[in-house]
Amino acid sequence: MYLLVGTAKGLFRYRTDDRTEWTALPPVLLGDEIYTTAYDTETQTLYAGANSVFHGANVRRSHDWGENWDTGGSGLEYTADDPERVTRVWSLRPAGGGRVYAGVEASGLFRSDDGGDTWSEVRGLREHPTHETWEPGFGGKCLHTIAVDPFFANRLYIACSAGGIYRSNDGGDSWQPINRGIRAEFMPDDMQYPESGQCVHKFWLSPTTAGRLWLQNHGGVYRSDNGGDGWEYVGESLPSDFGFPVVGHPANPDCAYVLPVQRWPRWAPDNVLAVYRTRDAGQSWEALHNGLPQPSFSGVLRDAFTGDTQTPFGLYFGTTSGALYHSADEGATWHLIAEDLPRIYSVVVAAEA
Repeated sequence: MYLLVGTAKGLFRYRTDDRTEWTALPPVLLGDEIYTTAYDTETQTLYAGANSVFHGANVRRSHDWGENWDTGGSGLEYTADDPERVTRVWSLRPAGGGRVYAGVEASGLFRSDDGGDTWSEVRGLREHPTHETWEPGFGGKCLHTIAVDPFFANRLYIACSAGGIYRSNDGGDSWQPINRGIRAEFMPDDMQYPESGQCVHKFWLSPTTAGRLWLQNHGGVYRSDNGGDGWEYVGESLPSDFGFPVVGHPANPDCAYVLPVQRWPRWAPDNVLAVYRTRDAGQSWEALHNGLPQPSFSGVLRDAFTGDTQTPFGLYFGTTSGALYHSADEGATWHLIAEDLPRIYSVVVAAEA
């Protein structure tokens, strides 16, 4: 199993056979901001969204776990007369059969049907009439999350900041906003539940229970039981209604994990770094911080927290101060893998087929 850690200055890689001992491999894609990586087990291809100050945004590919990389495919750009430009790659999602999706800044969705050789925009998304309500979040105007529904053919979900969460039932040809019940607290009091414009930070789609989603919004944690047609606020007992990532348990749909931070200065509430877990669908949350350093002045960004598919469930996160932690017992205890890395943007688990 590999742990792929995207940072402000390249991709760091760690390998393990037992989730106890970790071997650090040499960092690669040096100097590039790596906001996202993904591994396609079908084609044994590692993808990385490489954002270079010199060469711009691109999706690079490796077939040997990062030892060698190509220069990326073509077409990952808007047309010359488009007022927006592709400046960063934020999310990648292999979908089988050589298809790969990429979410970019300024918020848009691209698709490749040839494993990343060529890219074309999924135009129906930005052509939706609510696109005019999308505004940049603090991190930029980014499409940061993509999910392919395992239960419904051609159903896709995306989220962008600040635009909200959207769903397509026809492979991306048409889209609908599914933000009903999600509060946009930064709007005037009588406009806080708009059709679109919410600042969704991250969502997670259950692979085992149809319709179950968990969502971390700018103002709290939400759960949906019907594929996003409606949302319930479930963050009452958390120490902060602000945070970036959310991770669900792959086998238990009522179990999810979040990492709250103070709204400002974006580090752990009361300087206590902790992962919070619910096992009752959000009715209550418990703090898990055994093994984590205290006090802490670190935050965790939206893609810097993930889980594996092992038993017991393993969890992994990286901080804005460059520390990388893991738990092999569903969050009960935490262990340091590495420290003094550059600012961590993304953490992804991948395993050899």
